Amino acid sequence: MIRNLNICTLVSLFFAIGNIYAQRSTKPNIIYIYADDLGYGEIEPYGQQKIKTPNLLKLAEKGMTFTQHYASTPVCAPSRAMLMTGKHGGHAYIRGNYELGGFPDSLEGGQMPLPEGTLTIPKMLKQIGYRTAMAGKWGLGMNNTPGSPLRQGFDYYISVLDQKQAHNFYPTHLWENDVRLTLNNPVMDVHKALNPATATDADFDYYIGKEYATDIMAEKALKFISENKEQPFFLYLPFTQPHVSLQAPQEYIDMYKGVFDEKPYYGQQGYAATKYPYATYAAMITYLDAQVGKIMNRISELGLDENTIIMFSSDNGTTFNGGVNPKFFRSVGDLRGLKMDVFEGGIRVPFIASWPGNISAGVKSDFASAQYDIMATIAAVTGQKIENTDGISLLPTLLGKTDEQQDHDFLYWEYPENGGQIAIRLGKWKAVKLDVRKKGYSRTPWMIFDLENDRKEEQDLAAQHPELIKKFDTIVDHQHQPAHIKEWEFINPKFTKQ
Repeated sequence: MIRNLNICTLVSLFFAIGNIYAQRSTKPNIIYIYADDLGYGEIEPYGQQKIKTPNLLKLAEKGMTFTQHYASTPVCAPSRAMLMTGKHGGHAYIRGNYELGGFPDSLEGGQMPLPEGTLTIPKMLKQIGYRTAMAGKWGLGMNNTPGSPLRQGFDYYISVLDQKQAHNFYPTHLWENDVRLTLNNPVMDVHKALNPATATDADFDYYIGKEYATDIMAEKALKFISENKEQPFFLYLPFTQPHVSLQAPQEYIDMYKGVFDEKPYYGQQGYAATKYPYATYAAMITYLDAQVGKIMNRISELGLDENTIIMFSSDNGTTFNGGVNPKFFRSVGDLRGLKMDVFEGGIRVPFIASWPGNISAGVKSDFASAQYDIMATIAAVTGQKIENTDGISLLPTLLGKTDEQQDHDFLYWEYPENGGQIAIRLGKWKAVKLDVRKKGYSRTPWMIFDLENDRKEEQDLAAQHPELIKKFDTIVDHQHQPAHIKEWEFINPKFTKQ
């Protein structure tokens, strides 16, 4: 057939093939791996000594580690929404864990869904031909709502859609493209506590099922990579480790059994009981690391290393319940606060980015950034323009062109739960307001910390800096937009409190 083509046709054909490859090379694959409640200090690249994370260490050695990167809020659903939409807490549609339904399968209702018409990262990338997939915890709407991943830009998903269902790593089902996928697990109540005086090994075994949900989701993610190796893809992996309940495959628990001096956890702080809470928590993080390794290996096997960006982060800081002991593992290092706090321990999180040939290997960046920057960063990577965002592109920093990096005027957090909290990062200065809902905005004092010299947020310097207080008040006045529901409106609400 080729012998019958004239020279002009052949030239046109070669140019067309060349254009396809040129277009392909300018559209790197993008993988974003999102841990759940993983603290700033819980992986080896950030100083962890007791828990092994060799694959994340390798990822850091291949790429860039950010030391001052922040989640957009200190809890799950709003962090995920702000990551997907590029908005901070004063502008985002989802600002808290607004729960619908209940814990039993029959009451599965998820969280408040993202609305129709929302611009998300996968929708943005689909505009230029990306295939998009998600495997993990969603938390932004059930299958029969506008928040379904299929209606928010994903071509494929397998997920625990309801965050409450994600409390159990052996659920009865997952959701795959809006269809219920039944797993071979018994119905279990992971919030049932045991009696310490009578608990037996069989009682602890109640919380162990047959199919570990993340195993299935990770395999589906690997399959998606293999099936889409010839075209640009975006893969979002919000895996549920190490969020409680404390449940992990036995082979990973065995790695740590006997290593720590620990006592059984009987469920007295909620979530599943376990004989080895420290070993199981460490196992969950090492298991998560193993899934990162599988993703990295698949990319390497397919020869996609230099055309794939892999990013890793966490949705907020370490939790405080369910048998987790953040002090034992130094889970947030020397930072103040945990999950549900706007202090550094609740919002400063790991962020590692690898892109061989583009991001230099083994480098660190102290550039202050937030997860609502990721949408603008991906847009810059793919040559798209995005205007309605609170984020800035981190691409210059990633490429080592720090002289071209735009700085944030400020970083902004607004969190309506846990009393109502506000935080602002302005250069080296960090301002915090707590219990705003109870006291009222004007009657709630600012705390001001110098993070350059006081990263533990121990010394409140507000009395010495009235000029900064005026700046922070002005930022809140400009950045706060009224929430669309009463429960999230805590900054000078326009209604009478009941």
